[in-house]
Amino acid sequence: MSRIAQVIVLATYEDEVMEPLTRWDDSRSWKGKFEPLGLFVGGWVIEFHRERPRSGLLKHLESLPWTNPGSVQVLVHDEEDDCFGLWMIHDGRLVEVSLPRTQRFHPPAPSSDEFPPSPGYLWRTDTGSTVPADLSAERQDPRPAW
Repeated sequence: MSRIAQVIVLATYEDEVMEPLTRWDDSRSWKGKFEPLGLFVGGWVIEFHRERPRSGLLKHLESLPWTNPGSVQVLVHDEEDDCFGLWMIHDGRLVEVSLPRTQRFHPPAPSSDEFPPSPGYLWRTDTGSTVPADLSAERQDPRPAW
């Protein structure tokens, strides 16, 4: 299955840190390049059309020499998510921040490492939607999806 995902990085005055990510670099684990959003204080966007090309993106972002890591916000929207998820740097790691009235549900882990891990689905819990029986709120695949 091909899933489209959009990632937005908001980082106040971090142009120097993000500039290398606006160029192609085949040595990175993830494939693609960010485009500036044209915001005064700094914002960049990238779109992925499959899961495998984005593997390692969050690890890469958390390893960058941010001037103010506490102000870095990463917004992620997979095509089947109800809304953007929010990741922020806490204790040196990018972690998902719980948003009110949302919950991430995961499909069962694949039977082999041949397939990339799924990030799950971020759903609004206040819409009355029924969660499919094969999804769970507990993480099903220990490998990082991003």
